Amino acid sequence: MMSKEIERKYLVKGNQWKNLAEGVVYRQGYIATVGKPTVRVRVFGNQGYLTIKGESIGIVRSEFEYPIPLEDAEEMLKTLCDRPLIEKIRYKIPYGNLLWEVDEFLGENAGLIIAEVELASEDQKITLPEWIDKQVSDPKYFNSNLAKHPYNQWLDKY
Repeated sequence: MMSKEIERKYLVKGNQWKNLAEGVVYRQGYIATVGKPTVRVRVFGNQGYLTIKGESIGIVRSEFEYPIPLEDAEEMLKTLCDRPLIEKIRYKIPYGNLLWEVDEFLGENAGLIIAEVELASEDQKITLPEWIDKQVSDPKYFNSNLAKHPYNQWLDKY
């Protein structure tokens, strides 16, 4: 069954959000990022995932995600994915009736902290936590683009 991802992204200010949840390390890489679909391999905990995302139309895009064996995911990250890999610590923070995912990026994207929230519809009204800064629901902030244009290079080239 096709799934739609409707998501808003925001920059995060301060660090009070860090006390609201335990962080989990995520590692992910991209096999295909040219053209409309994006193919991602992700590992967190002891599980691998393969995700295919369609082209964004506003803040909506199709998304298909499947669990895969950890060994397969590790091999794909090692041999098939573009560099750099995306490494981050994800914090899942409930606020109001929504679950916010705050990503604290590591490696070549260190210094970037993005919160995202999945919505039921594009026009869903939400209350922002006090640690949310400005909205950045822009492809520049997609993880697939951060793999091609890491945050530590933005001042120079992006």
